Amino acid sequence: MTTQGFWICTLVGTVSLALSFATGNALDIFLTAFAAACYVLAGFGVRMQSRVAATAAFAMYLLDGVAMQLQTGQGFGVMRLIFLALLLANVRGIWLSASFQPSESDPPPVRLNENWRDELADQWPAAIWPWGRYVFYVLTALYLALAVFGMLALALGLH
Repeated sequence: MTTQGFWICTLVGTVSLALSFATGNALDIFLTAFAAACYVLAGFGVRMQSRVAATAAFAMYLLDGVAMQLQTGQGFGVMRLIFLALLLANVRGIWLSASFQPSESDPPPVRLNENWRDELADQWPAAIWPWGRYVFYVLTALYLALAVFGMLALALGLH
């Protein structure tokens, strides 16, 4: 479950960044790079079973959809709904797994490093999340505040 959440967050961040390079101006690229960093760090947190990261990734993606719906009327396509469902499943899975207490005879999970995907999904989150979570908390708080402010401005017609 956490590996799936990691890949979804990473995919959302990298695809949105690539699309902004193809279609955006410098400000759009900067803002999308900011969002991509939030999503990638959220993916690391999801992989490390962080409730906050899973909930924030879902909230960010949902707010992106709402903002896009307010701005263009096209915020909730099939892919967004599928990703939202998968991100919500990750939130649910991480919250449920937090109550699971492994027995003392259960071996710890093995972190794979056989290829680049294993390295990225298993090794990097374990190395980056202990200090990256603080960067994630700050970036996500700013991201969510800007998203809410932007939606309020759109709703009030201040754009």
